[in-house]
Amino acid sequence: MMGASERAVRGIPGIRGTDHIGFTVPDLEEAHEFLVEVIGCDYIYSLGPYPADPELMQRRLNVHPQARMRELRFYRCFNGTNFEVFHYESPDQRTIVPKNTDVGGHHVALYVDDIDAAVRYLDAQGVQVLGAPTSSSGDSAGQRWVYFLSPWGMQFELVSFPQGKAYEGRAEILLWRP
Repeated sequence: MMGASERAVRGIPGIRGTDHIGFTVPDLEEAHEFLVEVIGCDYIYSLGPYPADPELMQRRLNVHPQARMRELRFYRCFNGTNFEVFHYESPDQRTIVPKNTDVGGHHVALYVDDIDAAVRYLDAQGVQVLGAPTSSSGDSAGQRWVYFLSPWGMQFELVSFPQGKAYEGRAEILLWRP
């Protein structure tokens, strides 16, 4: 295992951690309501709309040159990373949400103190929860998790490990912990 001083000399100079996770949604108002009213994030500010700028879109953002960024909003989500949520319009826009098995597939995991209470809350909010919480094994023993879907189909996950995970007893570096 590598110590903190060894980690400091590899990778991007000056890196401190994850500032935000950006994702695109089909309906910014629906996403806002879900993130603020259901998840409980704080809305911070918005930017846009932006004028058409093919050079920016294609060369700097790697999207279609005729794409239009209508608006983006920032949200603070408790003791973790921020969300930058985009509303784009583009001639080549795909509207199918990727699954975890797809290249570029992803999910956002949210830590909760009591996963059973959190699932009951999501159920009461009409959120589609994908089954009951699962207990992890191996190095993740001590953790329980369950997936749920946003109104636009993006995958989110609840995780909880109030007593820690099995690997922590021998690890020099711990994964994030509240």
